[in-house]
Amino acid sequence: MKSLLKKIGIAFVITSLTAVSAFAKTRKQSITLSTDTTVNGTLVKSGAYQLKFDDEKGELSIMKNGKVIAQSSTTSEKRESKAARQFELRLTGSGEQKQLIGISFAGADQNIVLNGSSASR
Repeated sequence: MKSLLKKIGIAFVITSLTAVSAFAKTRKQSITLSTDTTVNGTLVKSGAYQLKFDDEKGELSIMKNGKVIAQSSTTSEKRESKAARQFELRLTGSGEQKQLIGISFAGADQNIVLNGSSASR
């Protein structure tokens, strides 16, 4: 009887952990920056990167070859309509002084705004 209860307990724990991880949403997007860009105070050189957004933590990471180059906490803003069919990268500034202020994933009804950017102050 004890072993049956132990097996049921273990099955319950595994099921609970699986359910929690199903709700956590991490989205990734390949991006190419044509100019050097500041992300939360960190200069990111022009080039190809992997962008990762952790919905649960509200955290955006810019990565290259698996290494985090820049990171920022974020907030979400409701959009008037869903984003277009493609990923949107929102920058501010001109010339060589670009700053990442937000992103939107294709089809999303939320804008993701970087905390600490001049647009969120």
